[in-house]
Parts: sequence; structure tokens; C-alpha cells
Amino acid sequence: MTSATGVTARVRGRVPVRVPEELSARVPAEQRGPGRGRDDVRLLVSWGTEVAHHAFRELPCLLRAGDLLVVNTSPTLAAAVDGRVGHARVVVHFSTRGDDGRWAVELRDPDDRGTTRARAGGPVGTEVGLPGGVRLVLAEPLSPGSGRLWWAGVSGGAVPELLREHGRPIRYSYTERDQPLSVYQTAFALPSADGSGSAEMPSAARPFTAGLVAELVSRGVQFAPVTLHTGVASAEAHEPPYPERFAVPEASARLINAARAGRRGRAAPARQRGGRRVGGRVIAVGTTAVRAVESAAGADGVVRARAGWTDLVVTPERGVRVVDGLLTGLHEPEASHLLMLEAVAGRAAIGRGYDEALRGRYLWHEFGDVHLVLPEEGPHTGHRFGNCV
Repeated sequence: MTSATGVTARVRGRVPVRVPEELSARVPAEQRGPGRGRDDVRLLVSWGTEVAHHAFRELPCLLRAGDLLVVNTSPTLAAAVDGRVGHARVVVHFSTRGDDGRWAVELRDPDDRGTTRARAGGPVGTEVGLPGGVRLVLAEPLSPGSGRLWWAGVSGGAVPELLREHGRPIRYSYTERDQPLSVYQTAFALPSADGSGSAEMPSAARPFTAGLVAELVSRGVQFAPVTLHTGVASAEAHEPPYPERFAVPEASARLINAARAGRRGRAAPARQRGGRRVGGRVIAVGTTAVRAVESAAGADGVVRARAGWTDLVVTPERGVRVVDGLLTGLHEPEASHLLMLEAVAGRAAIGRGYDEALRGRYLWHEFGDVHLVLPEEGPHTGHRFGNCV
């Protein structure tokens, strides 16, 4: 497997190590001017190494009848809570609930801008006092050698109630101010019975609105819901993904397998049906959806209903077995993110996409613009970027 360091070195000079500060999306799209909505973001479309520039609202005419969007239904938690270690103030980021009832947490120091900065983890036995008499005790690092995320025992109250009453969404320094939790929920988020969810928003789906979803459905685009609860991914630490809880239901597995079977059964990647181009591509909305569906796929490419934990890291060497395309946000290019993008689209396509995003002054991070990566197809498939005028 290619190491994270190796990937970063491989793309250095092609992909920026740091995004210019002025290209960080500091507030959500709907707060950038009167009359704006969530879908008022730009959409960069890559087809191999070719690119096109669109508005996100044009997505319905970029896809085809029969295309299948895999979406993550995980809700975002108000995962940041103020606490104290002795007399020192800290902010606790709740990441992941373990099967034994412990939580993976990250301790951070508050700064004078209302955000937080990285803090050394541990040591074992560190006690953190939280509102309502809840207490954390750090037990062990989440993984050997990790000083950032720790498993912690919780006493004095239930974490879901603590987050509902005292939590706020995790916020990083490139954003302008705290936002209500509703800003961090996607159109596909569904509450879970046990209060679990994602520490950070599955942000690729944020620009979708109910109206846009309805238009996509009216054009024959289908949706396959999956769930993957994301853990904390601090902006300062470009570590491989930790194990995360996921579920691919039976109905979604059937939809994905049917789309793939129909696509394999065609002589060309797309065909005409009643004057309309037919797709059948499986397009993941976000890297979380890729990780979930690829974790449920066997070596034969068949997706089976599964639920549990996944430690899968999608790399070019492993490849993708199910996903044909990807809709993703623009984020600082940490190694694991680049590995997955390269596995889906190839190194040249991703390098060209990043170059165009910078040249076009696209906005980055969870409130920013988005990138649609479509599979490269043969020379006789008609309009490569759909039916947009």
C-alpha cells in the first residue's frame, strides 16, 4: 500500500499543500447575499482530464436517467463541548461511540477567535469535567502511536443528552463564526434511534435542496441511502481514517447491483431510450459514501447488506469495485483524501481538477464549492457533460 507520505510527495507540485486563505469559504452559501440558497455554489466537473464549469443547480442536466447517487444519511452532531482539566479550559470534540460505551474524543485548547487549536493528548487517567456533572477519564489512545484521539470512559450522564443540551457543531478557524446545528445538516440526514451521528458534516451533500432532489428524481436519477458516521478529522492532522461505523441496507445494495448489472449489459457506456441518454453510473456523494459502499462490496464487485465497523482505506492499489464517479467538496489535499480521489478518477484527472479549482478561484472546505468527477468514456457517447445548455 502506498504510504500517506508517499502520496503527498507524489502530488506535490501538482496539488497545493495549502489552500490560499482567501479561498476558504468562511460562511455558508445562503449567508453570502440576499436571496441565496444552499445550492448557490459552483460545480467543477471533471471527465477524465477534461473539465467544465457549472453552477450546482445544473446538476440535474449533468446526470442521466438511470444514474444512481449514493448518499450518506448520517446526521451531524453538536459534537464540541466546553470542559475543564483542573483549572484549564478545554474543548472536547466527541468523535465516535465504541461498542463498549466509551467514546473516542479529542481535547483541544480554546483560542481567542472562538475556535480551537491542537492540544497534546493524554496522559492516561486525565479527567475532564463537563457540564451537568458529566466526567470523562482518558483510558488509552485510539490507536497505537496516536496522541490526538483517545478512548474515554464517561460517567455522570449520557453523551447524546449532553450534546443536545450543551454541544455545538465543531468549527475550525477558517470559518467566520459559530453556526446553528441546522446549517450542518444535509438534506439526507436522518436521526438515529441511539443518538449516534457524525462528528463532522458529510459536507459533499450540503448543497442539495429538497427541490433539487425532486428535479433529479423527475429526470430518472435514483438515490441509494447508506450510513457512515464520520469521526473527528482535525484540519491540522492529516492522518489515515480511523475505523467508523457504517451500514448499507438491503434495498440500497439491490439498487447499486442493479445499476451496475445494467451498465455492464450495455455495449456502450450509455445508450438512447426514447430520445434520452441512459446512464446507470454509480456516483457517490462524498468520500464517506465511497467508504461505506466499497466496504460492503466483495471482491466480485457485488454489494451485500452490511453493518458494523470499517477500517477500509481506498487507495489506487486497492481500487474501487463499485463506484464509477464521485461528488466531493474541495478540501485541503491530505493524503487519504487524495488516495481515494485517485482511486476513483486517476492521478492526472485529480491533478487537473485541483489546478482548475485554484485557477477558477473556487471556494474550499465544508461551505465551499463542489467537484463532480465522472468516469472517462469512449469517443462516441455523445455529450460528455450531459444536456446543459
